[in-house]
Amino acid sequence: MAKVKKAYFCRECGFEAPKWLGKCPACGEWNTFTEEVIAKSNSAVAAVTATLPAAAPQRVTDIEHAAYQRLDLQNSEVNRVLGGGLVPGSLILLGGEPGIGKSTLSLQLALSNHSLKTLYVSGEESAEQIGMRAKRLGIDNEECYIYSETLLENILSQIRHVAPNIVVVDSIQTIYTDTLDSSAGSVSQIRECAASLLKYAKTTGVSIFIIGHITKDGSIAGPKILEHIVDVVLQFEGDSNSAHRILRGIKNRFGATFEIGVFEMMDSGLRTVENPSEILLSHYEEPLSGIAVGASVDGIRPYLIEVQALVSNAAYGTPQRNATGYDQRRMSMLLAVLEKRVGMKMFQKDVFLNFAGGFKVSDPGLDLAVVGAVISSYYDRPIAEGVCCAGEVGLSGEVRPASRTEQRITEAARLGFRRIIVSGFLRKGFKAPRGIEVVYINNIGELPRALFCEEI
Repeated sequence: MAKVKKAYFCRECGFEAPKWLGKCPACGEWNTFTEEVIAKSNSAVAAVTATLPAAAPQRVTDIEHAAYQRLDLQNSEVNRVLGGGLVPGSLILLGGEPGIGKSTLSLQLALSNHSLKTLYVSGEESAEQIGMRAKRLGIDNEECYIYSETLLENILSQIRHVAPNIVVVDSIQTIYTDTLDSSAGSVSQIRECAASLLKYAKTTGVSIFIIGHITKDGSIAGPKILEHIVDVVLQFEGDSNSAHRILRGIKNRFGATFEIGVFEMMDSGLRTVENPSEILLSHYEEPLSGIAVGASVDGIRPYLIEVQALVSNAAYGTPQRNATGYDQRRMSMLLAVLEKRVGMKMFQKDVFLNFAGGFKVSDPGLDLAVVGAVISSYYDRPIAEGVCCAGEVGLSGEVRPASRTEQRITEAARLGFRRIIVSGFLRKGFKAPRGIEVVYINNIGELPRALFCEEI
């Protein structure tokens, strides 16, 4: 009998070691190594993949571009994040928190397109449970097939038998192969199953969606190599207390990364939100202090978002710094710039920052809006109505141009804003659209006058 070969894998990054280690040399995490049995591939997967056509080298000029024509998923937001549609033969990983709506979104994509045959593979729910969800969505599609299975060899066999255009695997942590002795969800099982699905997708042109779990810190569970194997990584985000969801493209080999799609969770499923600004801007009967509007861009999509700040006297010795949806270290940097360059005594104040709609933003072009909201709350004076900001703040207090400023200004003018504050470096060679006044400032010392239309 052949000797059983074993190895140790890191649960966080998938690093392989011949013996147990207390600390992973790749990711630096402690006590993450688990022992798994390694076996060579047997005839199960080989029998399925042996029938696939063998690939041969070809000139790049001979490749027909028509073969890579994108598929319309009948969902404008998902098409936007994917870069204009689904590329045949691509492997897409969809991650998100439990209950955020990953399965609902996947089932909607499978049911909405009547021109594409879809196979929905579920390893977590029975066919009856999926049928109940499909009935709730209110979409009928005779070209959508439901298959409850967790064994990879059976799944590949049914994919070959049904010959679908799109396959949805819910989820990759429940799928296992007989070629390995480890349990489903282990590092080796996830890696082997994902690699087999990738090989099948590339050789047959079938597009495959796989749903993945995430860890408590928000990253996708499993080995990091899983994200390297797939073509596209999508993150489904949102606050469980809010009805709005964001589909964010983290990796995309066929389009721009960090594109976003906005949805609203309803009783009948997820509704696409064509204009994100409608949910990110609040309407008040009278102006309130501590509220500023920033013009942001995610990918190629501009939108306006409301920034809320609260500055109050520190009740304890150490002032509090809390930010929701924003990098707390960057907020601390902006507060230090305000104290150094403007003379505001922030070391005596508690500062709380929040973005409307539960959005998580990382756009440096919102620095000016964050600073404006803090200034407004610090002096307890509301910002003039119809004013928004777009600019990046440097350590010396200078205001730098934000990326795609023209698109931000155009979006602000479209939504009826009368004034937008931007960097003074944009004065030359820039023509503002009709109906909006562009105010140029060079440093944040000029910001109060631009916000309140008068000196502090």
